[in-house]
Amino acid sequence: MSSAKNLTPRQLAAFTAGILAIPIAIGILILTLNWQIGLASLIVIFAGGYWLILVTMERFIYRKIKLIYKLIYQTKATKKEEMYFKYILPQKSIDEVRADVEEWGERRMREIELLRQNEAYRKEFLQNLAHEFKTPIFAIQGYVDTLLGGAMEEEAIRKRFLENTAKNVDRLVNLMNDLDEISRLERGEQLLAKQNFIIQDLIREIYDSLSIKTQAKNIRTLIKKGCEAPITVFADKEKIKQVLINLVENATKYGKHNGHITASIYDTDDQHVLVEISDDGIGIEEEHLPRIFERFYRTDTARSRDKGGTGLGLAICKHIIEAHGQSIHVRSTPDVGTTIGFTVESKRD
Repeated sequence: MSSAKNLTPRQLAAFTAGILAIPIAIGILILTLNWQIGLASLIVIFAGGYWLILVTMERFIYRKIKLIYKLIYQTKATKKEEMYFKYILPQKSIDEVRADVEEWGERRMREIELLRQNEAYRKEFLQNLAHEFKTPIFAIQGYVDTLLGGAMEEEAIRKRFLENTAKNVDRLVNLMNDLDEISRLERGEQLLAKQNFIIQDLIREIYDSLSIKTQAKNIRTLIKKGCEAPITVFADKEKIKQVLINLVENATKYGKHNGHITASIYDTDDQHVLVEISDDGIGIEEEHLPRIFERFYRTDTARSRDKGGTGLGLAICKHIIEAHGQSIHVRSTPDVGTTIGFTVESKRD
């Protein structure tokens, strides 16, 4: 009996008809003492019971199940699906139908949860976007109103306010450029011009280009000992340069005075090279790590905005690396430092 719940409708109908037919046929045999009448009764009752039970199940139970399946798939049935509902579905056991419905329910729950998360991220993104635009726009408006209100006559004030206005205009331009860059990356419009190049040479070039910023905090930039041997990678050099500039600039902003920025390069296998940029700065709390590659996400809003930037640098890095078919990751401990690493394709012959 424990396996009866796994029977198909036809098996269940036969099983139930047999349970009804056997005791009735035995009763008739005892009353008539004629085995032929008993056997005929068994056959007639079994056949009639089987047909009646099967028709009842197919017309009432499996018609409802058919409607459930149509609701699950939410499509008008094609000829192929109608054949499935007519011939295949009735062969399924109740447990199989239940499993299908439970799987659909779980899938729907995951979809709903994902929609809720996306809606929360969308609201947060719009709030952050409005704030990022509002801050420089209000600053520009304040400087212009002050100048128009009479400050134009004071040369020193005029020059300072115009310089501050220009800085905020630059911030808006950078913000628009970064948003445009991300949009193109997301739409796949950024074609990659891949080539072989030595990754250590590119890192040294970036260290040199950002030396004014790093020297201002007396931060030492270096390639980790044992990682100096040239490793050739196959990627879009300009895009990887953009990623490395963002990472080194972030390490400089949040690194401590008299600290270090270290690049590590590992030839992990015949197909991939791992590149990591590490600092010994303020670090990131564990709760923020899963979200630092989101657009405009800041671990400390006030402190991050004071340090400049659009809040899109790491999001751009993520899109560039994923456009290469590779991955990017972060490790961090507060007051110890942060390491952000990504993989690139190894040299191609």
